[in-house]
Amino acid sequence: MTGARVRPRSPTVAQVPVEPVSVEQVPVQRSVVGYGGPRLQPGHYEPDWVPEIIARHRGVPDTLPPGSPGKIGILELGFARRGDGTELVEHYQKSPLQIMRPLYYDPLRPDMPYTYLMSTGAGIMQGDRLRTDLTFGPGSSAHVTTSAYTKVLKMEHDYAVAQVNLDVQDEAYVEYLPDPLIAFARSRLYQRNRVTIAESATLVMGETFMAGRLGRGERHAYTALASDLEVRRPTGHMVALDRVRLVPQDGDTGGLAVMDDRDVLSMLYVLTDRMSAKELQELLHDTLAPEVGDVSFGVSALPGEAGAWVRMVADDVMSVAHATTLAWRALRLALTDVEAPLIRKC
Repeated sequence: MTGARVRPRSPTVAQVPVEPVSVEQVPVQRSVVGYGGPRLQPGHYEPDWVPEIIARHRGVPDTLPPGSPGKIGILELGFARRGDGTELVEHYQKSPLQIMRPLYYDPLRPDMPYTYLMSTGAGIMQGDRLRTDLTFGPGSSAHVTTSAYTKVLKMEHDYAVAQVNLDVQDEAYVEYLPDPLIAFARSRLYQRNRVTIAESATLVMGETFMAGRLGRGERHAYTALASDLEVRRPTGHMVALDRVRLVPQDGDTGGLAVMDDRDVLSMLYVLTDRMSAKELQELLHDTLAPEVGDVSFGVSALPGEAGAWVRMVADDVMSVAHATTLAWRALRLALTDVEAPLIRKC
């Protein structure tokens, strides 16, 4: 139903079949790490639970095990309002996660830093534990993206975890739009995004999954992919929960209820009090419907008038990227009265 006004169910209800919570809450083994400070202890970089479809692959790699030097990536960034602009005021990084210095190249928003998340490795490997914490102080503005697609490589033992925690404080305006994630054959990844956002803040956040190296004929050959998005207020009140569970069987992802046997899955979330949920829905639909071609999409309101979201499926990642860019540019103009720039990539 290309361009149809489809209303997906609320993210408080999973979009795909999921296991009961009692099954998913698999305890994580926490080994002792003999180097570094508290950031390099398992309690910091291991999630408190892992979905069963990922946890059942737990094992000790025949290379470096989880917790070894080079297997823990830590990135902590803090942005704060300083005078008429936003500056990076806190920065901790441990390879393979890193950044270069933020750039101020938008002539219409000279106050807004553009920050590119980077990795020193070839991709996410078995046994990797990656954690990124981004804090945006009151009144700050920032755009965060990645310098390239994220590759999840083949795994023979164990699995990988990538956690991203966003803290968006009062009246902050944040865009978090990483490039797509490519799940290589036999890869296993648990991705957890946790957002804490003040009611007066704005967050435009996206994520995109590709079914493999499509140019090489690799399609839904990964072992398992699990992704969780949790959005809460500073009080702890849950705003939205969106879960994705992909376990292909002979290249099949479960039909219409999951990905409709398409190759690209993408989500765009908008949390703001600057526009009503209805206004956001109409803006996103009217922007995408005439332009997205072979992309099937649905627009729906987030619970409690917190904002709106879009889910898209397609076979061509460039079509999804085009649709996401159109939506982002329309949101930037509507929410800030300023046009979006051309984003520079390395």
